[in-house]
Amino acid sequence: MSEHYFSARPSSELTLLPVTVRAWGHQLQLVSASGVFAAGRLDAGTAVLFRATEPPTGRGTLLDLGCGYGVIACTLAVSSPDATVWAVEVNERALQLVADNGRRVGAAERIRVAKPDDVPDELSFDQIWSNPPIRIGKAALHALLRRWLPRLAPGGRAVMVVGRNLGADSLQRWLVDEGWTCDRLASAKGFRVLEVRSAADPAT
Repeated sequence: MSEHYFSARPSSELTLLPVTVRAWGHQLQLVSASGVFAAGRLDAGTAVLFRATEPPTGRGTLLDLGCGYGVIACTLAVSSPDATVWAVEVNERALQLVADNGRRVGAAERIRVAKPDDVPDELSFDQIWSNPPIRIGKAALHALLRRWLPRLAPGGRAVMVVGRNLGADSLQRWLVDEGWTCDRLASAKGFRVLEVRSAADPAT
């Protein structure tokens, strides 16, 4: 395989693929594409994430980290109509899909599409949601989380889904060693859903 879904500029021929997503009581008609993670489908991990959690409520600033074609970002925006959602991704084809899908679900004005370096340094997030790109490798994944988790606002949380056979349990131990509180919210179909908070945050 000459490139990965986390390539900045996929060289594969563009093929658009529709996806129907049912999550948190909503049905979304989205479009994915070749060269993007989970092209043509809702991946199993994200499906587990939706089933195991409830959507955020109220106002706030949310982040879909490693957003792919925008399934989490769009579902967050539809489910939390008073929130602003940032969709962050290195794959330029994916970012265009997120922008297009935001328009499809009527939330374009609340979904901010950006490459990692284009997110304002002063911005913090009330919640981070992610099916993180595990296949970038352990060192790169740790660097990614060290970059973004400290941007949680006080009392904020991150919710991630990780395959058990891709190191979910070792990742949970690493997060605790890094000083975070990390709890397992659910385990299903070979995936773990993890909730990460600052160890200094009060229990909620």
